[in-house]
Amino acid sequence: MDDYAYRKGSHSIYSLKVHIVWITKYRKPVLFGDVAVRLQDLIREICRSMDIDILKGHVSKDHVHLFVSLPPQISVSKLVGRIKGKTSRKLLAENRRLSGQFWGRHLWGRGYFAASSGNVTDDVIMQYIAEQDLEERAHDDDFTLAP
Repeated sequence: MDDYAYRKGSHSIYSLKVHIVWITKYRKPVLFGDVAVRLQDLIREICRSMDIDILKGHVSKDHVHLFVSLPPQISVSKLVGRIKGKTSRKLLAENRRLSGQFWGRHLWGRGYFAASSGNVTDDVIMQYIAEQDLEERAHDDDFTLAP
């Protein structure tokens, strides 16, 4: 998929890209070999079922990077929750080595990192908004009103 292409939904055109990173509990280096391959397959399956395009991904021994394009009706927290929940449950059920190291059915650390991305900077967007209807308008510093 072209990284700069707009995607179309039934009532929207969008380009929403997010970089997401999450870690294993206690940063244990357990994501290698068959576990890493299985995790990669599970993430692809989950994203495909949610209409999410994976632009780039990487499984390290103790964390995962994912750069995705997602539709506007899916929140980042919903995506991360689904991925971490399903992968944790399936990987721990399928792998005795993992289930022995992670008690309480928790493979992943509690949080995650997320940063939005795009082909336009914040400054360009703010300049574009500031230049709307330049002549005669009521305004304050951050939010303007058209006449």
